[in-house]
Amino acid sequence: MVVYYNGMKMYDALERCPGAYCGRSPLGNDTWSSCGVCPRGSRVNDAYACSPCRDELTTYSWLYLGFMTLLPLMMHCFFIDMDAKDRKFSRKQLILTASAFVEVALSAVLATLFMEPMWELRLYACDVRKLTDWYTLFYNPSPNYEARVYCTQEAVYPLQTIVLVFYFLCLVNMFLIRPLVSKVMDVGGRSKAPIYSALYFLPLLTFIHALGCGLIYYSFPYLSVAISMVANAIHYSLKLDQTLKALVHSSVWELKNVVIIAVHWMLLAYGITSLNYHYAFMCLVPFPTLFYILTVRFTDPGEFRELESRI
Repeated sequence: MVVYYNGMKMYDALERCPGAYCGRSPLGNDTWSSCGVCPRGSRVNDAYACSPCRDELTTYSWLYLGFMTLLPLMMHCFFIDMDAKDRKFSRKQLILTASAFVEVALSAVLATLFMEPMWELRLYACDVRKLTDWYTLFYNPSPNYEARVYCTQEAVYPLQTIVLVFYFLCLVNMFLIRPLVSKVMDVGGRSKAPIYSALYFLPLLTFIHALGCGLIYYSFPYLSVAISMVANAIHYSLKLDQTLKALVHSSVWELKNVVIIAVHWMLLAYGITSLNYHYAFMCLVPFPTLFYILTVRFTDPGEFRELESRI
C-alpha cells in the first residue's frame, strides 16, 4: 500500500487502526507511531496515517462560520434595543450598536488570524464528511473489548475551535471596547444592562456550540429562515395598532422599523443562499412581511371581540 504524507510517497504499508479516527503519526526515519489520536490540525486518512489539514474551506463552511458570527451580533443588538425602549433610534443606541458591531467584527478577524495559516485571512481545514466527525468523543474504540484507545480529536478542524475562540474574543473585546466607548461618547449607565445580558448569552452560546455544533452545521440554513420568520412575526405582533394601514405606514415611514425589517429580510436571504436554492427564490424574501400585513385582519383578537359583541 502506498501512503502519502505531506505530499510525499511513503511505501511502508501501515497496519489498520481500530476505530474511525485513530491513526499513526510519523516519527522520522520512516517509522510511525502506534495507533492513537492524531495531532491537532490533522486527521486520519484512508491509509491510517495522520495527514495535516490543508484543504480550503468550502463555501458552505464559510457560510456556517458567518452564521455563528451573526448570532452574538444579533443578540447584542436585541438587548441594546430592548434596553433603549425608544420607538426611534437614539444617539446612545446607535453608539452602542456600532460598538457591538466593531467588537464582533474584530473578534471574527482575530479568530481567523489565530488559526492556521497564522496571520492570514484564510483557513486550512479538513473536510466535513459526516455528522460523527463533530463528535469523535463517542467513537473511541476498545479493541477486543479490552483497553480503550482514546482518539478524540477535532476531525473538522478548525470549525469547532475557531467558534470557541471567537466567542472568547467577543467577551474580551466587549470588556475592552464597550466601557471605553461609553465613557468617551458619554453614553452613561444605559450601557451596563446590555453588557450584563452578554455575560449570560455568550456563555450560553458557547455551551450550545460545544454540545450541538454538528447539528447546527447541518441545520443553520433552516435556523436562519426560521429565526427570520419568527422574529418578523414577533416584531409586528408587538404593534399596538394592528390595522393594515398602520402596519404599512410604520413599515415604510418609520426608520427603526425599516431597519429591523431589512435585517429580517437579509437573514432570510442568508438562509436561502445557504440552502443553495436558485436565486429566483430571493423574490420570496418579503413574503413573511407581506403575509402578516395582508392577513392581520383575520388574526387580530380585536376583530373577534368585535364580532362577538355583534352576535
